[in-house]
Amino acid sequence: SLTQTAEQLGVSRTPVREAFQMLSSEGLIELRLNKEAIVKGINVDMIRDHFDVRTILEGEAVSRAALSHMDVSELIQNQTEIESKNGVFLPDEFRNYNQVFHTSIWKATGNKKLFSMLTSLWNGSSFGKTVTEHEHNLKSIEEHRAILDDIIKGDPYMARKDMESHLNRSMKNLIDSYNLK
Repeated sequence: SLTQTAEQLGVSRTPVREAFQMLSSEGLIELRLNKEAIVKGINVDMIRDHFDVRTILEGEAVSRAALSHMDVSELIQNQTEIESKNGVFLPDEFRNYNQVFHTSIWKATGNKKLFSMLTSLWNGSSFGKTVTEHEHNLKSIEEHRAILDDIIKGDPYMARKDMESHLNRSMKNLIDSYNLK
């Protein structure tokens, strides 16, 4: 219940109510009239729906970034630095690199609504259980390099295609892991 959750977390009911509303809007819980929530399970359709929307929006963002010839100097520096690590990362190093890579592209669109929507869909690295985190990270770095090269060339078609492949791989990792249950 709303009250029990607030008490367990040591917070007022307001942030819990807001969190419940967010989770409900994402289809993760069902709100009841008596201020209770029922947790719904995640299924393959939810994973697909999530990545479908993210792929559409992020594909458009990277296409716009390529068309606008975004300033990629920071991304090139980050890419070169992460590649020089030869797969040996400090804790959170890949996570930070990955997030900066994606959010920089979203920001380059200059569209605050698009940025906000993609931020709400951000789920970080999606390696699941069928590949190791390390394998996933190395493949992502390789895919990021291709996307970055597409942006540098100003090729919106290939940038979109490579971003879609990148996100589809992440989706497949999660679905494959889900199907192992």
